[in-house]
Amino acid sequence: MEAAIGVIAERGYTGASFARIAERAGLSSTGLISYHFANKDELMEQIVVEVYTEGARFIVPRIQAQPDATRMLRAYIEANLEFIANNREAMVAVTEVISNLRKPDGALRFDLASDEPQLGGTEWILRKGQEEGEFRPFDTRVMALAIRAAIDRSAVYFRAEPELDWRAYAREMASVFEHAVRRDSIPGTSKKERG
Repeated sequence: MEAAIGVIAERGYTGASFARIAERAGLSSTGLISYHFANKDELMEQIVVEVYTEGARFIVPRIQAQPDATRMLRAYIEANLEFIANNREAMVAVTEVISNLRKPDGALRFDLASDEPQLGGTEWILRKGQEEGEFRPFDTRVMALAIRAAIDRSAVYFRAEPELDWRAYAREMASVFEHAVRRDSIPGTSKKERG
């Protein structure tokens, strides 16, 4: 799987043949790959599942450790970006697979429905903030999609800019969305303005 991730990140989805993956892994033939995976599609799907599972193990405890929705949102964004920064090659490979892997009928294998666990989790934080009065009223689906799009696009940017200070980038992105959702970002809603 590591060899496959490397080949995909370097050559793209279409350039990731079993032969290239076997060569990168130091295997004499593609037989060992075929032993574990029926075909390229199965291998590609497993890469996405493994990387996402690893990401959830890293990110979820950081969110759960926070006492309120504002800090949960910040932890969610910063932990996602930290995971991407520490797994740049894997995230580029996942982006390639998600954009290219198709079902037998030609539809994308990873469509919007596949994003539902991530979007649902993001929306949960946003609704919690609204219910507890921390966040202003807004469409949580629209905001969740904006947050996910900003996070997901960062994978390609981080790979292209290896010297980037990703910590500062993560803090800034978290601040942008924190300001976007805050209750006091609407005139007349801050404690000071309410009296």
